[in-house]
Amino acid sequence: MKLRPILHIFAIIAIVLTLIPFIAVDYWWIRIFDFPHIQLTILTFTALVVYFMRFRINQPRDYIFVVALAACFVYQVLKIYPYTALAPLEVMDATEVSEERKISLYTANVLQKNEKKQALIDDILEKAPDLILLLETNTEWMRTVSQKLPREYAHKVEIPLDNTYGMLLYSKLPLINPEAFYMVKEDIPSIRSKVVLRTGDTIQLFTLHPTPPMPQHNPKSSDRDAEMMKTANLSRESHYPVIVLGDLNDVAWSNTTKLFQNVGELLDLRKGRGFYNTFNAKNALMRWPLDHIFVSEEFRVVKFGLGASIHSDHYPAFAVLNFEPEGAAEQRPPRPSDAQLKDAKEQASGVQEVIIDF
Repeated sequence: MKLRPILHIFAIIAIVLTLIPFIAVDYWWIRIFDFPHIQLTILTFTALVVYFMRFRINQPRDYIFVVALAACFVYQVLKIYPYTALAPLEVMDATEVSEERKISLYTANVLQKNEKKQALIDDILEKAPDLILLLETNTEWMRTVSQKLPREYAHKVEIPLDNTYGMLLYSKLPLINPEAFYMVKEDIPSIRSKVVLRTGDTIQLFTLHPTPPMPQHNPKSSDRDAEMMKTANLSRESHYPVIVLGDLNDVAWSNTTKLFQNVGELLDLRKGRGFYNTFNAKNALMRWPLDHIFVSEEFRVVKFGLGASIHSDHYPAFAVLNFEPEGAAEQRPPRPSDAQLKDAKEQASGVQEVIIDF
């Protein structure tokens, strides 16, 4: 087979995969292409270089392919650039660090069938976070974690489930009025709670683990998007500083996550620091950021990174934040536009909450 037709096919694949996410439908086979954007950028760059090396000046088709590939590559780079270390920080580094002001966070999708539970316990004990959120946790996971965590994690919300959507929250800091919310389905929980910092200040915590747009979970992204937008609206309306934790089953650069962040008036710890890809921990070539920590402008970063391998298909995400409300104005996110608020409201319109107090 001649090389030219192969180059044409290679270029067409790169161009089509770039354009697919622009299709405004919520079917899984469209939304799934939001995920491998880093890989697509590398693919497009490779296609552009190879095609350019075989470029023919007298072939109009070559000009079309090269221009199209270059445009796709520029678009892809611009989309992921904010999540590289070359971009400016969205959440600034801490300035007035003190033990009183600090709050450390640890969130991990443990993989429900994971039998090597001690790896998670060891990582938690090594990092000693103030707040621990564990996802995909059933009763067996709850028993193991409860038995092995130090007694200082006296505050907890435990929702063990066998459907891979169990959620466990443990805290050294007091939890005020913690509630489990079932926003989209009766077996997909989220948690909301006030948390009292060591300074005596109260903050608002939201934890999420919506269903992914995959045929074995949900053929559409509408349930995930609705849960995210409902939380974004609550974040914007909160009278307290906000932290959002969890596996959103969406990547940082997707239009859905961007809208969630804009409407919620939240900041992304990743921006300006790196991708910190948490999934898939079992595949080095196909990884992207699914587990997130978003904060309001009152927080700054002392430390941010991934946890150790816990034999899950996710790496944990870990952060140490410093509470600096006096510097909030320096990193305040822009107010969402009317169009963004309308879009988020429409996506969240199907949410009917069931609430359980703890």
